[in-house]
Amino acid sequence: MTEKLSLLVPMYNEAEVIDPFFRRVLPILEGLGLDWEIICVNDGSQDDTLEQLWRWHERDGRIKVINLSRNFGKERAVTAALDLACGDAVIPMDADLQDPPELIPQMIDLWRQGFDVVNAVRASRRSDPPAKRITARLFYRLINALAETPIPSDAGDFRLLSRRVCDVLRSMRESHRFMKGMFAWVGFPTTSLTFERTPRAGGQTKWNYWRLWNYALEGIISFSTVPLKLASYLGLLAALIGLSYAGFLVLRTLLFGDPVPGYPSMMTAILFFGGVQLIFIGIFGEYIARIHDEVKGRPIYVIDSTRGFAPATSGQPSAASQQQSEM
Repeated sequence: MTEKLSLLVPMYNEAEVIDPFFRRVLPILEGLGLDWEIICVNDGSQDDTLEQLWRWHERDGRIKVINLSRNFGKERAVTAALDLACGDAVIPMDADLQDPPELIPQMIDLWRQGFDVVNAVRASRRSDPPAKRITARLFYRLINALAETPIPSDAGDFRLLSRRVCDVLRSMRESHRFMKGMFAWVGFPTTSLTFERTPRAGGQTKWNYWRLWNYALEGIISFSTVPLKLASYLGLLAALIGLSYAGFLVLRTLLFGDPVPGYPSMMTAILFFGGVQLIFIGIFGEYIARIHDEVKGRPIYVIDSTRGFAPATSGQPSAASQQQSEM
């Protein structure tokens, strides 16, 4: 039986890079000696991304298109493609060509050697601004210190996943999806390739520091309960410090007759512990908000239309609703 590869490409306002992407990727896929499909997900683009994808589908039916009803975000767009992928191996990648498709043959070779996950890891971050390099380094150190499952540093979504890894990921239906953590959580034999990231082939990045901050927070909250435990530990420490300080004041007053410090020390303590309490109320709120989102039971994404999928596979009741399939 011939092996099949599924390439998953989420797109949001990527009209400028679609033609360069296919011109570079298609010759590589043709040289692999296996069946393949490219599943492109239009994640609510405002430019003519969707129209260009329709045209490429008309040229080659192996280029399949999922059109989401609105912008759901990259993580959910990847999930939509993952749900409909039928390959024995799956590779998510961005359309901007910063991740080199020339690594795909090496990924396939390692997969055939028995690895279920082949990560593409950046050899360096020289192309990033200094602030981004520092924050990325801090993020990986922090999340690997807090999370139960180690997450490979400097590895994005560009990686190969075997069919059994995909099946496990498809069974994970949580609303808040930190895909890097989910890939790592699944486990199975894993290896890595290194590469140097190049500039975008066109267009502008959709990420800014605010979105990166929220993405980092998503990862920490989704894959660690340490912040909740930290509240208990700090509360216990504060209680011990307060009790010790109170004992010190009582003894000093009884032994030396010194007056108890008044307003300044009291206000300092109130402001400090009030700030700590507000921080942890916010942390508790993040966890409670995620519980709220999960119990609502809404679909992870909603598909407006598809092209290239058989009617039996274009609908995923557990993942999406209100779909229209166009052949």
